[in-house]
Amino acid sequence: MRFNPQVDPVLKDLLHEEIERQQTTLSMIPSENCLSSAVIKLLGNVFNNKYAEGYPGNRYYQGCGVADKVESLAIERAKAAFGAEHANVQPHSGSGANMAAYFALLNDGDTIMAMDLKQGGHLTHGSKVNFSGKVYNVVHYSVDPKTEQIDYDQMLQLARETKPRMIVTGATAYPRTIHFDKWQAIADEVGAYHLADISHIAGLVAAGVHPSPVPYADVVTFTTHKTLAGPRGAVILCKAKYADAIDKAVFPGLQGGPLMHVIAAKAAVLGEVTTPAFRGYQQAIVENARALADELLRRGYRLISGGTDNHLILLDLRPLDLTGKVVAAALEEAGIVLNMNTIPFDPKGPKTTSGIRFGTPILTNRGMGPAEMVQIADMMDRVIKNYDNAAIKAQVRQEVKELCARYPIYTDLQI
Repeated sequence: MRFNPQVDPVLKDLLHEEIERQQTTLSMIPSENCLSSAVIKLLGNVFNNKYAEGYPGNRYYQGCGVADKVESLAIERAKAAFGAEHANVQPHSGSGANMAAYFALLNDGDTIMAMDLKQGGHLTHGSKVNFSGKVYNVVHYSVDPKTEQIDYDQMLQLARETKPRMIVTGATAYPRTIHFDKWQAIADEVGAYHLADISHIAGLVAAGVHPSPVPYADVVTFTTHKTLAGPRGAVILCKAKYADAIDKAVFPGLQGGPLMHVIAAKAAVLGEVTTPAFRGYQQAIVENARALADELLRRGYRLISGGTDNHLILLDLRPLDLTGKVVAAALEEAGIVLNMNTIPFDPKGPKTTSGIRFGTPILTNRGMGPAEMVQIADMMDRVIKNYDNAAIKAQVRQEVKELCARYPIYTDLQI
């Protein structure tokens, strides 16, 4: 008998449980988004069956003709969406994309200048527990203690002193505009490569809502599952002169066969980013984030850097003598899902934190607007100030369910 297993009943129940969780809670983790039902279905396509080591026109397996067409489509759409000279759509993750960029351009022990993880950077930006902090000599930069924003004059001085081989820009918890042209001027002065990791803001960049690093940086990396609202995976863009080095670093340097079913889903999403609807969505993400930030400021909360220019907000809990761990747990009980996060110069460690990080990509994707952001700020306010009050958390949980019911997701998804 042909092997043809049916849907595992235990897993089916768990999938329904997760759909219910997503349907009835406010997902505000800024590194997450809500895929369309069409893209979710595309992730389950028959390209999952195909091994396609290599690149279009140069594979190590037979039967890759259609796979070549799909990957070529994704490449061309990525280049068109961001105005790039070259694109590699094979990386399985943002971490792998950054690793490939390092391996393509650097030698072991070279100096990298990047934002400290505690200041808003990423693990692969030189954290000592990550490969990047073990393989390379890392000089970390931070934000200005007073403004909690990047001081480009200070960055230039640091680059002159440390003479990095590569400057890494981009962040995971920085709520302000990143001026890539200023960074490029610094890189030019000290003779450094410029790697821009725009994983968080890729959708904003593609839509023209945030300045693009593509005209300046040597290499640009990004994940496709954050503001882009695509499948989990990554893309590398680069100048044409680095194309061969980047491609060789991805395959055979780091990965074997590409995930062709995911690349098909990437192609679908990258085809949407040039549409007016996508540009409107990205603009609405920023407008909603500002509306949420403004309401929290009005209620007396302290936000890192005083607000936001993008999709995310960092809230400082020190004035309330609370920790991110406690507040994130209380908010989740009330149906508001975000994450504890360190803030610049945080006196607490990453397992406790003095802040929380949240954003608006999923809320906006569900169709919510500024009025709902004010409502959400009110719910957050009540929970944070009454984090140990079960009755208030239960009341807010009910309000969250009612709000989510007005903006449903996945009503047509069949499992």
